Amino acid sequence: MSTSPVVDYQTSPAQYKHVKLSFNGPVATLSIDIDENAGLRPGYKLKLNSYDLGVDIELNDAVNRIRFEHPEVRTVVVTSAKEKVFCSGANIFMLGVSSHAWKVNFCKFTNETRNGLEDSSKYSGLKFLAAVNGACAGGGYELALACDEIILVDDRSSSVSLPEVPLLGVLPGTGGLTRVTDKRHVRHDLADIFCTSVEGVRGQKAKDWRLVDQIAKPAVFAQTVQTRALELAAQSDRPADGKGVNLTPVQRTIEADALRYNHVTVEIDRAKRVATFTVKAPTGAQPTDIAGIEAAGVNWYPLAMARDLEDAILSMRTNELDIGTWIIKTSGDAQGMLATDAVLLAHQNHWLVRETIGLMRRTFSRLDVSSRSLFAMVEEGTCFAGSFLELALACDRIYHLALPDADKPPVIQVGEVNFGLFPMATGQSRLNRRFYDEQPALDAVRAQAGKPLDADAAFAIGLATSNPDDIDWTDEVRIAIEERVAMSPDALTGLEANLRFNGQENMITRIFGRLTAWQNWIFQRPNAVGDKGALKVYGKGDKAAFDWNRV
Repeated sequence: MSTSPVVDYQTSPAQYKHVKLSFNGPVATLSIDIDENAGLRPGYKLKLNSYDLGVDIELNDAVNRIRFEHPEVRTVVVTSAKEKVFCSGANIFMLGVSSHAWKVNFCKFTNETRNGLEDSSKYSGLKFLAAVNGACAGGGYELALACDEIILVDDRSSSVSLPEVPLLGVLPGTGGLTRVTDKRHVRHDLADIFCTSVEGVRGQKAKDWRLVDQIAKPAVFAQTVQTRALELAAQSDRPADGKGVNLTPVQRTIEADALRYNHVTVEIDRAKRVATFTVKAPTGAQPTDIAGIEAAGVNWYPLAMARDLEDAILSMRTNELDIGTWIIKTSGDAQGMLATDAVLLAHQNHWLVRETIGLMRRTFSRLDVSSRSLFAMVEEGTCFAGSFLELALACDRIYHLALPDADKPPVIQVGEVNFGLFPMATGQSRLNRRFYDEQPALDAVRAQAGKPLDADAAFAIGLATSNPDDIDWTDEVRIAIEERVAMSPDALTGLEANLRFNGQENMITRIFGRLTAWQNWIFQRPNAVGDKGALKVYGKGDKAAFDWNRV
């Protein structure tokens, strides 16, 4: 295990140190009130409502609780509980004392949390309104950008800014550059001025430049926010009388070389630098109607499984940096999995089912953007059917064991859910991504939907990378894993990201692709993190010393 303290992504409102939730009918208020003395790691203070990973863990949890525990909420107002400051962004001193890996993983989780706001707005009818009631800089403005709309208080001092380039020698780390252009359509020359200025833009100019949607004088700011929040709420179909689901703690056991959940197990082979994820299909009778789903609540299988898997992915990404290859396996009854999928499809417009599908979609997407090599193993006792096939389709390779003489050879099964219920960040299904939207290949797969496909059948239609028989299986899989583990992790991260996100780009893929690559490079350059780099000397009264060579 990493020598750094283990990061736990589970929390609850009773444990919050930085975020406050309040509810008023269809409007929830998520107030940022960061305790400067409660950083996740020692060595810095979270002044001016600046944040670290611990703050984002609370933000992610708070939004999930609104999604599941408060179906009556249709608009979330994101604001600050502090005077004259909305949020000053990621804590600079935290970045200055953090390892490169920590900075990049921090930015990735923050990105996923911001993207999750937009995901809920698009799919679940949950709208987000940023009520910017003070200075809003860097990652604070990026949080506002992730909301549907931004209202800025017009008090002659409050402004929005992205000062990372002139102040710190780095880029906005959570999609600010891309959202300013792709989402808010700020003219590129104005964006250039905005992103190279420290002081920011305020008042009418911020609205004229499209950096915010509305401005309001302090005397009418609260009422303006409330009125617009209710207008956004009126556009949503989330139910006023829905029965919320209490998100009780995920049950897990953490061992030296394993994570064990009710529906997921992760076993770590440190010598081989490999982790094996096994996701288990449902067992026993499962509810088929809304009454049964609501009665099951947080223990309803798809919801419980997605929570287990999400926690496992996040924990492994942050706490096990040396484990670069993840083997993805499944176990259990394929028919039980397909029956669960049928329930998801039949009731997909019900708010709780829709939110569960959303959690599954975002969790599968966390696999897509994880900087790990992903190999799926279709073996005896496997259950890569329907939703679970998405796990295999997310992998870089799929190995499918051929047992032609067996009574029950390992099979996979394509389901209706694989044709678009869980789109990637690109908006494509993983099948469409796999076959480049080529209709003959997709038609061939659809013709086999619902049928158990052994290794040869799966290989024939392009759903298996390799189909070795039992004689060759052990050696082929072993060699493939050993070769992968021996390669440069940096090169593999770049390779995998390029290959996984082929085809047409959109705002989210550009945020993860361009920004991750650029920030990854810039975060290691002496101009940012050298002894005289901008990030290192910030707040010390020294001036950054730049190498003026353009690279």
